[in-house]
Amino acid sequence: VCSMGNSTSRLYSALAKTLSSSAVSQHQDCLEQPDPARLDPIDPKELLEECQIVLQKRPPRFQRDFVDLKKNAVSNHRPIRVMQWNILAQALGEGKDNFVQCPMEALKWEERKCLILEEILAYKPDILCLQEVDHYFDTFEPLLSRLGYQCTFFPKPWSPCLDVEQNNGPDGCALFFLKDRFELINSANIRLTAMKLKTNQVAIAQTLKCNETGRLFCIAVTHLKARTGWERFRSAQGCDLLQNLKNITQGAKIPLIICGDFNAEPTEEVYREFSNSSLNLNSAYKLLSPDGQSEPPYTTWKIRPSGECRHTLDYIWYSQHALNVNSALGLLTEEQIGPNRLPSFNYPSDHLSLVCDFSFNQDPDRLL
Repeated sequence: VCSMGNSTSRLYSALAKTLSSSAVSQHQDCLEQPDPARLDPIDPKELLEECQIVLQKRPPRFQRDFVDLKKNAVSNHRPIRVMQWNILAQALGEGKDNFVQCPMEALKWEERKCLILEEILAYKPDILCLQEVDHYFDTFEPLLSRLGYQCTFFPKPWSPCLDVEQNNGPDGCALFFLKDRFELINSANIRLTAMKLKTNQVAIAQTLKCNETGRLFCIAVTHLKARTGWERFRSAQGCDLLQNLKNITQGAKIPLIICGDFNAEPTEEVYREFSNSSLNLNSAYKLLSPDGQSEPPYTTWKIRPSGECRHTLDYIWYSQHALNVNSALGLLTEEQIGPNRLPSFNYPSDHLSLVCDFSFNQDPDRLL
């Protein structure tokens, strides 16, 4: 049983019943058979309270506000809230990434997982796209399924987490959507290729039907190759993903939202490929800039032995002919992030979460 601190509240069992790391690694085949006890619904407010009890010795959550981007557009349906987040794999945070200004105590999984859950529960996404998930089976799937999400996980074939002692298995991409809002029509796990070779990077693409409107759309999550010097490789991976998504969306007939850590600044070729794609994509967070044309100054900010790294790497792309961005969650300020940067006792990842509210364009064909 995973220790969740000294709390003995009634929801302690919901958080503490998650499988131990050894159980996950030894019994992967059993995970296909859901334990009926794990399927009892959880009240998200009570789970949030439970997380806050565990985190009571930590500083409070940062305050972030949504920016209204509607431009007088009228929608006759509830917006679809999409959250994109590289949550930082636990094995990498503790064993490989070497955040020199972040105390190891701040990275303890028993508390850090509650910080991650607190962020998710605070924004209540209808669709959640995560990267660097290495605690899917023992934390996110059992808890989020009980919150009403349908859950999908696709691990990297050669995850760097496996090189870390006492790891919790491979990291990968995970996609969650609320079952009472959407119906799954099609799901594809995509292992990305580059120069015709299969790579270690993956994507999940799911076609959903919105129960309220009957409209179809495709949601995809990915995490491209990291590090300087791999720009052409990322470009090839991006081309492969775009081709897959063209096939899945029938050449943009089905609206598309793509969430990901692209590990690429807006100056890179892979960014231009997505901007100029025949899928007619736009980057939602550009809309926060005064002219609507500039990406945020950063989505990740960390200090490693090599120095300080501040980059814009994370994006939410969307079909601009078929979808409107109603609002987007503002980023943390430099003052909020603090001089030691991320992760920290305040924030569980080195990447900021991105959250957007989307609505369907009432006349999508007009803009094609």
